[in-house]
Amino acid sequence: MSSLSLAVRDSSTMLRRNLLHARRYPSLTLNLLLTPIMLLLLFVYIFGDAMSSVVGGGGPDRSAYIAYVVPGLLLMTIGSTTIGTAVSVSNDMTEGIIARFRTMAIHRPSVLIGHVVGSVMQSVISVILVAAVGLAIGFRSTDATALEWLAAFGLLVLFATALTWIAVGMGLISPTAEAASNNALPLILLPLLSSAFTPLDSMPGWFQPIAEYQPFTPAIETLRGLLLGTEIGHNGWLAIAWCVGLTLLGYYWSTSKFNSDPK
Repeated sequence: MSSLSLAVRDSSTMLRRNLLHARRYPSLTLNLLLTPIMLLLLFVYIFGDAMSSVVGGGGPDRSAYIAYVVPGLLLMTIGSTTIGTAVSVSNDMTEGIIARFRTMAIHRPSVLIGHVVGSVMQSVISVILVAAVGLAIGFRSTDATALEWLAAFGLLVLFATALTWIAVGMGLISPTAEAASNNALPLILLPLLSSAFTPLDSMPGWFQPIAEYQPFTPAIETLRGLLLGTEIGHNGWLAIAWCVGLTLLGYYWSTSKFNSDPK
């Protein structure tokens, strides 16, 4: 078999292994999925009427805030799901299975590729579930064309890939699963410090640069523009640049750490 065929075969095997683990132990994925769903329901039904006057500029109309907040929660769902990846990678590193894999004639990067592809698939499924909850409570995207829907899906997959590679690196440097969960916590906190829940111009002046110059805000504004037909501006290019940059950083960080000799 060629090197490419071996890489595809071994990566497929590792992907099946990780999907089997996710099916046998769904509690971690479900717990991480509940966070964005609970935040969605909390902000819509508790703060929705008050926040709609901020995002819509009119009277209390919860539907305006639902349309605003759902795109941000979809990206936050990706951040939540990838924490499970960091924990899973850390478990593999500490439980000895990686040491076993190192002695076998397999394509070494396939171990990480299996984690990444499996996590991206779980992220997409989680996003679909959160989107279904959003649709059930009133979110509508009537202005989006088929091309914009396709672009939105592509952005979600690209963003999930970027965050997953970062999460893999975090898992590799973590001595325990608890440490991996703590190290990956910024993937949930950063959306809270972005434009996911409130516009940038409504934030204090000193805080606006913190919210603006981070990966989640341009991705959220791009997804919001694609789904709601609003202006995207330069956010589209910034979102793609963040995704590509984080993917490359996470890939080289993870592979270099994985290929280094164990201590």
